[in-house]
Amino acid sequence: MIQFLDARTLDLALFPWLAAGYHPSPWLLPLVAAIAVGGPWLCVAIMGWVAWRQPAQRGYVMAMLVACAAAGVAAHAIATALDLPRPFMLGLSPAYIAHGARGSMPSAHASVMFTIALAFALRPGLRNFAIASALAAVVTGWARIYVGVHFPTDIVAGLLLALVIVALFEIVRRLCRRYLGPVIARDGLPVRPPADEAGEPVVQRDRRHA
Repeated sequence: MIQFLDARTLDLALFPWLAAGYHPSPWLLPLVAAIAVGGPWLCVAIMGWVAWRQPAQRGYVMAMLVACAAAGVAAHAIATALDLPRPFMLGLSPAYIAHGARGSMPSAHASVMFTIALAFALRPGLRNFAIASALAAVVTGWARIYVGVHFPTDIVAGLLLALVIVALFEIVRRLCRRYLGPVIARDGLPVRPPADEAGEPVVQRDRRHA
């Protein structure tokens, strides 16, 4: 509990510098509110683009969707358990977007968006998309602070949760590749040829002619 109190002390110091408060910029608020609501869809669009343009990565993108779902469920469960108030619940700012008065830490938006960015970062061929997704996550996180529905540490907690989810995601992916792949091949089901970390097929040279 002491750690949470310390985190909220930091939040109370940072929030006035990052949020609209009771005197928002009339031209900036509508733009930031749109980002706060729609930011996650940019990451979804990036995933869709990768699946469309890089067929070899479609299986990986589908696995990413499972990781995103896990991040969202875990974020909501933790936020419910901690039940820490949001800025608008403490009277620090109006809620400039519609939002329920429920626990704020970690941010589910940040958890899911950083999960996407980190999962892309694991694949050398997808790291440009990781950068774009991470930027979208940071900007959306700030936007949700600006409109009064999150504190800064809520966004940081979302990043930390994403790190845990993606680490588990990679462990499970490697275990499935190691143990399920041979079983599928033994049962005579079609198996994709070996691929490198970028998803490109690996050409294996016949050792008899090496």
